Amino acid sequence: MNRHALIAVALWILISAAGFIAVLTYDPFPIAAAEQATLIDDAFKLLTLLAVPVFAMVVAFLLYSAFRFRRSVDGGEDGPPIRGNNKIAVAWLAASTALTIAVIIHPGITGLNEIRAHDGKPVDLVVQIESSRFAWSLIYPEQKIKARKELVLPINAVTRFKINSRDVIHSFWIPAFRIKIDAVPGIETTIVATPNKLGNYDDNINFRVQCAELCGLGHAKMSIPVRVVEKEEFDEWIAQQSPVQ
Repeated sequence: MNRHALIAVALWILISAAGFIAVLTYDPFPIAAAEQATLIDDAFKLLTLLAVPVFAMVVAFLLYSAFRFRRSVDGGEDGPPIRGNNKIAVAWLAASTALTIAVIIHPGITGLNEIRAHDGKPVDLVVQIESSRFAWSLIYPEQKIKARKELVLPINAVTRFKINSRDVIHSFWIPAFRIKIDAVPGIETTIVATPNKLGNYDDNINFRVQCAELCGLGHAKMSIPVRVVEKEEFDEWIAQQSPVQ
């Protein structure tokens, strides 16, 4: 390996180290208030860590080439052409293929299996979500009550949301839970979340149901607060609601 390559590799290692430190110490995520949110955040962080050395290598070689081999002001002749290196190309292809297969398996397949672990199985709570421009309607079928002002959930309860739309496509999204799925007219979509932190919209704006699909002029205001409470408080809240007509 010649001197130029050694310097570029050293620069690559330094930039990679700085990138790893930044990813491991900086937390860009909002509050994670559900088991699914932790899974998704961990997957995002892993993929970011894997991307660091790839990005760092491109930056290192570009920076070194730009400064070391830049053209002088008084001109000069072109340097000798570089024809490439088959060994490096094969090694890069093999490494990138192996890495791609690895991330497809984990966190890809394993993560989806964890998120979908409750599909088709009994859950602790079912909430039917009906969307329309520009509001959410909430029905707790087992408790036989309907709510419009807020979505209240008991902590640690595996909750299945059954979602539909009365008009156009909307998107059911709770930022604190990291779950999001479209509400499609004529189709019932489902998603499961297990809230594991107490919280409410007044203390953290990520505790809300927000439409994440542009649905018209009132799209930005199509949200409703979410409150995660202890089971006893949830039961008290249920008792205060009006029954479904």
